[in-house]
Amino acid sequence: MFDKATYVGRRAKLRELMKDGIIILFGNNESPCNYPSNGYYPFRQDSSFLYYFGLNRDGLVGVIDLDNGTETLVGNDIDIEDIVWYGGVDSVKDMAERVGVANTAPMKSLKSICNEAMRQKRRIHFLPPYRHDTKIQIFDLLGIHPVQQKEAASIELIRAVVKMRSTKEQQEIEELERAAVIGYKMHTTAMRLTKPGLTEKFVAGQVDSIALSYGAMTSFATIFSQHGEIMHGNPSMAKLESGRLVLCDCGAETINNYCSDNTRTFPVNGKFTERQLEIYSIVEACHDHALDVAKPGVKYMDVHLSVCRLMTERLKELGLMKGDVDEAVAAGAHAMFLPHGLGHMMGMDVHDMEGLDQINVGFDEETRPRLDQFGTNCLRMGRRLEEGFVVTDEPGIYFIPALIDDWKASGHCAEFLNFDKIETYKDFGGIRIEDDILITKDGCRFLGKDRIPYHPKDVEAYMAEKQIDIA
Repeated sequence: MFDKATYVGRRAKLRELMKDGIIILFGNNESPCNYPSNGYYPFRQDSSFLYYFGLNRDGLVGVIDLDNGTETLVGNDIDIEDIVWYGGVDSVKDMAERVGVANTAPMKSLKSICNEAMRQKRRIHFLPPYRHDTKIQIFDLLGIHPVQQKEAASIELIRAVVKMRSTKEQQEIEELERAAVIGYKMHTTAMRLTKPGLTEKFVAGQVDSIALSYGAMTSFATIFSQHGEIMHGNPSMAKLESGRLVLCDCGAETINNYCSDNTRTFPVNGKFTERQLEIYSIVEACHDHALDVAKPGVKYMDVHLSVCRLMTERLKELGLMKGDVDEAVAAGAHAMFLPHGLGHMMGMDVHDMEGLDQINVGFDEETRPRLDQFGTNCLRMGRRLEEGFVVTDEPGIYFIPALIDDWKASGHCAEFLNFDKIETYKDFGGIRIEDDILITKDGCRFLGKDRIPYHPKDVEAYMAEKQIDIA
């Protein structure tokens, strides 16, 4: 956690952005894995609670009274039986003092706090809950049914939290850099290990162990698959085959819960084929193009569309697309190959603040996406970039057999797609290159001390020189 002044200052800023009423920030409870006493490990605190209160213990709630300026940490002290099994922890009062909160109360008092606020017809602000136990807790406290809670959540609080968490403080950037260092080790381990005959599961398991060994955790479930056309392809027991590409999308989450998120696609046998290079070079160019144009004041929607136009031009050169480039992109024809957005916000959550709804995090009134168009409806980030934002740059080209069949059968965007040639790529898989970028005063830069190899010659050279064998 950061120092006391950080959390005191953040809560003070939050109070300035809000008007009246009380804010209730729910921390997470322990989540059972397969029976009540066997919880998922490690415990993961709610990110907004961490941002404002910094405490990584289950069963806590923060209450901020906007009208009288008081703050209360609500939670129960653990009993002797828990201490026997899990060791001693600070009291709720001690934890509150560590983050500059003056008042504490047992969990049973939260009902009284809410009842009194409702009796006085005061506004009660809470964020959209995403865990079922929190939804039940809100139902008990406020009488709002779980299916109504997303709509009942405070849009004023959501906007204030998004405003604050979007722009990263220097100490947050340093933490993100630490996550990037671990992410580099994870990805280069995958490259060093990969060879024909190993299973996807084996390599992915080694990758995950890197994050754990540095006191971190994975920032999301590792994707490691020869079926790169599957956006979130879980590693399987399939053996890696010479001549195929494997896509590795993984990241680390530091002990202070800041994330990295990178993707690399590389040949199982260490050498790209000419056909693979033709597609890879397009993704590489799109990835680097985003770095050239992303800067403060530019809408990330426009960066995305610029990448889509470049991709369409290059796919036309290969004979996979046809027609006017601008018309093709406007029609969404490029989404045959790129059915997702260029990137997303990143920070304490790998899809930063996803629980607050990406429409609130990645967009504003100026940049609302077209939710009715395939591909565009998956954009996570479109708003104007600001100094201190951290976003991912992750173009990809995928050949998804079911999508090819569906569009071909319906004739969707047929005036822009050469289906006969696309058919010959059904066995290709997919390619994605992803890096995390910090928006700076004049442009942007990579996060991370070292660059994970991604230029084809660098990938081949690294895989040839750094092979290890621990299987």
